This record gives sequence, structure tokens and C-alpha cells, in this order.
Amino acid sequence: MFPKTPIAWLCAALFASSASYAATPAAAPLDPVLGADSSSYTRTEARVAVMPVLGINDEDFPLEPLAAGQGDLWERIRKGFSIQEMSSPLVSKHTAAYAARPEAFERLGLRASRYLFYVVQELEKRGMPTELALLPVIESGFNPNAYSHAKAAGMWQFIPSTGLRYNLKQNAFRDERRDVVASTNAALSYLQQLHDMFGDWQLALAAYNWGEGSVRKAINRARAAGKGTDYISLSAYMPAETRNYFPKLQAVKNIVALPSQHQIRLPEIDDQPYFTSVKKTRDIDIKLAAELAEMPLEEFKALNPQFNRPVITGSADTQILLPHFNAERFKANLSTWTRTLSSWTSLKISAARERIETIATRFKTTPQIIRDANAIPPNMQPTAGSTLIVPKTSIEAAEIGADIADNAVLGLVSEGGARRGARAGSRESRSKPSTRARRTAAR
Repeated sequence: MFPKTPIAWLCAALFASSASYAATPAAAPLDPVLGADSSSYTRTEARVAVMPVLGINDEDFPLEPLAAGQGDLWERIRKGFSIQEMSSPLVSKHTAAYAARPEAFERLGLRASRYLFYVVQELEKRGMPTELALLPVIESGFNPNAYSHAKAAGMWQFIPSTGLRYNLKQNAFRDERRDVVASTNAALSYLQQLHDMFGDWQLALAAYNWGEGSVRKAINRARAAGKGTDYISLSAYMPAETRNYFPKLQAVKNIVALPSQHQIRLPEIDDQPYFTSVKKTRDIDIKLAAELAEMPLEEFKALNPQFNRPVITGSADTQILLPHFNAERFKANLSTWTRTLSSWTSLKISAARERIETIATRFKTTPQIIRDANAIPPNMQPTAGSTLIVPKTSIEAAEIGADIADNAVLGLVSEGGARRGARAGSRESRSKPSTRARRTAAR
């Protein structure tokens, strides 16, 4: 189990559900709420207008712009509110709790500012209520690295099975449950499907948290008892987490609707894209990508948290997200880069017990570098069939490539002989499933 961080603790305590979250080892937040070194990277840089990138002919890295609106994004969100209001003691309780921590709420809003425009834009394209853009406040505190004991990951907290159901790749090299664009699109598709199923956004949200099967059973029980089937009527059959789920969203909506009434100052968010996507077909080290984009590594990771390894493998569907100003710098710097883009290649383990120490010697590195790059815990060794990344020993070494990355698994065995099953990614929790895990098995 990965260690908890201040960000995970505060998000879980203040703005998320009862699940506990842990950030990835690579994320070392400097701000206890924002999760990045905001002093070294300002929104002023991100608000620079998109300008044509001239004199660069690099088809591997085309710049994909996003449409922009005008004015204040919070006002745009308010105008799209359309879910039926809920007024209840639970809503009042949660509204008061959030309002009691104005500084934390404001900093959470600043972290959300990286992602909100894209979420709102996609909701409007689908004709969906813009309150849903606030749902990650409840799910993850807008932390795309959030990971629960139920093995739910990302801003939208997909468990592995539902992630696969909505075509979110989960392999040793990337976990698209943490991908800002892919997970948002999957979450909105799932929420729309739930709304189509129940005909009510409040019940759709109950199902998102509790599972559609559980909501159906609750509706059947209520009908059999001659009771209503709205959210409040069904609350008697819900677990505490689900009973509080929509009231929490309503509470956040109340604050966003009238922040001054609750003594909250929402951070300014212009109604324009924070990031653009840059497609790529070649492997590139994450650290080098951040350097070419002239941005702090932690900010790069905040926009691209889906990558499990220190290298981004190139493929036709791989994209990285960059603020517009940094995307332009990335293109310009890439056009003059003459050295290799990636310092890693792949190695498939064929021997039953090929030790990391032996591999390190062969590739002229240290065992710890191999362990760190592949997220292999101490006293564990890879099993036959596992795919590792190892340092390139020559400039001719092969790139990893999409086929290898998409099918890579990592099986581990303890040095004492106990085997751990093959796993696709690097963030598998070793704790028992929580109550949330059992409740959201359908999610």
C-alpha cells in the first residue's frame, strides 16, 4: 500500500467520500491542498492566447486546439445547472461543513481549474447538467492521482472492471482511469447511461456511487412497501455513503451558486481551455517532455497522471496534455532536439527466476534504478513473462512501442518464494476491499 500524503488526507477528510485515498509515489505535493508547487507555475502562463506554431514540420506532434468561450467559467457552470434541487438536513450539514473551511475550498478550486473547462465543455456537448462538473470534488477532491482501498483510481474513481467496460486502458505503462480526457469521457458516458436507465439525475448519481443493481433493488423494495422512489425516499435503504452522496454534491453546488453568501472566494477561472493535447508516436521520457515544455515536472504530471513508468510510449492514440504556452515551447524545442527522446527500452523476462541484480548488471545500471522504474517493491523479483523497462545501452536500442506497452504485465514473487499474481499497473492496493469496494462492485 502506498503511503498517504497530505493532499490525500485533506481531500478524503473534507471533500471526498469515506474511502481513503493515496497519491502515487511520483506525486510529491508541495501544497497540502493544491498538490503542486503553484509558486513556480502561474495561471498567467496558461492563459497566454493560442498562437500559430510556424516553421515546424513535425507530424508526430500535431497541436490540437480546443474551443474557447468567453468570460468567467464559474458563471458558465451556474447557467448550466439543471438537476432538481434538494433541500434536507444533510444538505445543510454538508454546506456548513464546506463553508467552515473557506481556504481549503478555495485551494481545491484552484486545483480544479486545470480540468474544469474541459469537463464543462464535454458536458455541454452532450447536453448534460453542468453540476456534474463538480462531482470530482466529492469523488477525489479533483486529484487525478487519487486511489482508494476499493482500487478506484482517478478524478472520477473508476474501479478496474468498470474502467475496462468503458475502454480505459490499464497496463504496466499507463492507467487511463487517471487520464484526464479519457476518464472524463468515460465518466460522462457512464452517467448518461445511468440517467437513461433511471430517468432521474439524482438516482443516476446514487447508482454511480452505489451501483445500478443496488438502486434497482431499493426501488423495488420501496414500491413493495408503498413508498416513493425518489432519492430522499430511497435513502432509508441506502448505506450512509450513498445517503450522503448527492447531498454533498448539492452542498458544493450551493456554494458555487452563491459563494459570497458562504464567505467563499472562488479562484478566478477564465472561460477558456487550460490545456491542449499534443499527439505523439515516439517514446519520450517524462522528465524530458517536461523540460522541452519548459514547465515544472509536477505540473506536467498533474496534467498527465496516467503514465505508470518514467517513459511515455508512443502510439497512434497517445497524447500528452500541456498548457497552450508550454505546448508551443514544446514544439519549438522539439524541432531543435538532436539527441534521443527516450533513455528506456523494454525487456521481457523469459527465465523463471531472473533476478533484478543480474538484469541491472547486464544493462549497466543499479538494482534500485530497475526497481524504481518498474515500481517493484523490496524483496520482490519479476516472474517469467513480465515486461520491464531497462536503460538503453545503445542509441540503436528499440523503442518500446504500443504493442509491447498494451500487453505488458508484471508478475512478482517474493525472494522467499511467495508469488503475487500478475498485475497490469503499478498501483495495486494490498489492503482488504473496503465497504465501498463491495458497494460499488458494479461501478
